Amino acid sequence: MACNYYIKKSVKSGMTPIFVRIRSRILNVDIKLSTNIEVDARRWNAAAEKASTLANFRKSEAGKILFAKLDQIESLIEGRLNDKEVITSEKARLIIDSVTYQEAIEAKKQEEEEKARKEAASKKMTLKKFIAKYKEEVANGGRQTEQGKNYAYSSVKAIKGALQQFENFQVEKGRTYDFKDIDMNFYYAYTAYLKKKEYSINSIGKCIKILKGVMAAAESEGYHTNSIFKDRKFKGARVDIDSIYLTREELDKMMAVDMSQLSPGHEQARDIFMVGVWTAQRVSDYNNIKKGDFSTMTKNVMREEDDPDNPGEKKAWIEKHEITYLNIRQQKTGAKVSIPCNSQLKAILEKYKYQMPHLEDQVINRYIKEVAELAGLNEMVEIETTKGGTPKKERVPKYKLIHTHTARRTGATLMYLAGMDVYDIMKVTGHSSPVMLKKYIRADQLDVVNKLTDKYEYFR
Repeated sequence: MACNYYIKKSVKSGMTPIFVRIRSRILNVDIKLSTNIEVDARRWNAAAEKASTLANFRKSEAGKILFAKLDQIESLIEGRLNDKEVITSEKARLIIDSVTYQEAIEAKKQEEEEKARKEAASKKMTLKKFIAKYKEEVANGGRQTEQGKNYAYSSVKAIKGALQQFENFQVEKGRTYDFKDIDMNFYYAYTAYLKKKEYSINSIGKCIKILKGVMAAAESEGYHTNSIFKDRKFKGARVDIDSIYLTREELDKMMAVDMSQLSPGHEQARDIFMVGVWTAQRVSDYNNIKKGDFSTMTKNVMREEDDPDNPGEKKAWIEKHEITYLNIRQQKTGAKVSIPCNSQLKAILEKYKYQMPHLEDQVINRYIKEVAELAGLNEMVEIETTKGGTPKKERVPKYKLIHTHTARRTGATLMYLAGMDVYDIMKVTGHSSPVMLKKYIRADQLDVVNKLTDKYEYFR
């Protein structure tokens, strides 16, 4: 045998270390080391004196554990020696410790593996982490639109609002959804949740669309491979909603309201709203106009009339026209538009010396409804809404339907009814296509009939 185990001869009782002597005459090896395994000295000595006692010791519970380790040490060392490997004290020490402290080594290994697993899990990108990252980046400009522009404030607000609904849904369900969980079962459960909250079809569609955008961004960045969100059934529905526009007569009535009994904010809100009408811009743009956004140019116009001093001849002259126009870089799309200021717009701008006040959107919405009510815009309007997946019709006074976006719709519609070419209107509104502009034109059938009869002899 290459290994002989022994304890110190002087020890007769109590627990004591077992030593091993490793010998190989062929390889010139003779090493003595402690195994750091302890044994009851009395029992060890008794087993050393009698074979049957040793056999009984090996069969005992304590003996099975003890001799399993000693046998394993011996097997490992003999295997090395049989392979003609010269065993040094350092190598022997490593072999012995690997057996003696096997449980501790295994426990340490498992502990390290568990720690590594937890660290890997903490570093792994989850949907929850990605959403937090996504919201932060759209807000600080770290993530941009497909056109390479920063997200407008209104878009950031909409994204955060939609993703908050997703968070609320998870709270109600009592679970956290990861990338792999966004499947059709999730879609049906989530849309049902939003319907239960009586969200409109368009609001539900926006929540789904924004979540799809998050999933698409995460997929493109290599965080998941779940493509179910691309399924044609996994969609954010949208319907055209009943939106109003204001006629010129209604705008005149609002401008004629006696403001003396109202707060200064009411008059400012009305005037800001009117700037929105005559520029046909979004509230994020028309509510943030500054003096530096305006420019002027001089245009020479040739005029002629009959010459009273020379019958049959004309006399001509040049008139200089000064044109004031507004330059805007639209926050939502980044499109740059230039808008000539008509007389109504100029009158409001001059009132504020071209430095328009700013009010919060919610304040404008509240004040403009109150001004419109005082202006007598009480015509009952039938609208159709879809809440909780159920279409509903109701009649409400027109003034209740007026909000900041009504200004843009009104401006686009009035330009259309005035006979402006659709592509010219697009240059003012910044729409990228006639299809998108069409959604803003809210002329009713009677308005269209009047427009056609005024423009075309065919209908007269």
